Amino acid sequence: MAAQATESDQIKQFKEFLGTYNKLTENCFMDCVKDFTTRDVKPEETSCSESCLQKYLKMTQRISLRFQEYHIQQNEALAAKAGLLVQPH
Repeated sequence: MAAQATESDQIKQFKEFLGTYNKLTENCFMDCVKDFTTRDVKPEETSCSESCLQKYLKMTQRISLRFQEYHIQQNEALAAKAGLLVQPH
């Protein structure tokens, strides 16, 4: 049963990844690709798409770090409240 839960969690996680990837792709495409008169991708479209992706990755990394910091603070506060952690003076 645990193997099924793990497989189910992996499928759910993969679906979430695909949803995020599709949304990111759509957003960057809509923001960056403007010329449909040629099959070639213009350099400014390529540059815009790369910047869009970099911005998203940096934002995601920053949110993740802030989320971790928040949970560390919350855990320290709970430990201090329970008397398990000595607060520095």
